[in-house]
Amino acid sequence: MTATEFNEMLINNSDFLQPVAVSLTHDSEEAKDLIQETMYRALANREKYQTGTNIKAWLYTIMRNIFINNYRRNKKFSKVSSDVPQDYYMFQTSKVAHNDGMINAGIREIKGVINKLPDIFRLSFELHYLGYKYQEIADTLQEPLGTIKSRIHFARKILSGQLSR
Repeated sequence: MTATEFNEMLINNSDFLQPVAVSLTHDSEEAKDLIQETMYRALANREKYQTGTNIKAWLYTIMRNIFINNYRRNKKFSKVSSDVPQDYYMFQTSKVAHNDGMINAGIREIKGVINKLPDIFRLSFELHYLGYKYQEIADTLQEPLGTIKSRIHFARKILSGQLSR
């Protein structure tokens, strides 16, 4: 088989490569690159093609092997980007000084307001604040579920009214 005949056969049978390449890569640009590499390897290894065999199967095998080799290469040597956002180093928490004074003052103020709540609201609210579910609080205090929900709601309203921040 002459080089011209082989080239014509490649061109005539290369149309089926596009959908196969897209199904392998899931990206149209990578699929184009894969097709181009397949055609290059087919031309470079023209002497390995046996006349009379299925050219589509031969091209498909070349494409599949290229894809698998590229996948393994990319998995082994994952690409590392040096594109670091400008703010990354500026806002690293390991270099930030913390001032817990304001936080502690705020917590003391909140605890003081919670302790001044009427007992009927305070107990329900504290249990809810500790993470108990409404039904668990109702079972513990032996009260109806709706009563517990309304007590917690009123406790929140009182707290939000008494806390200025």
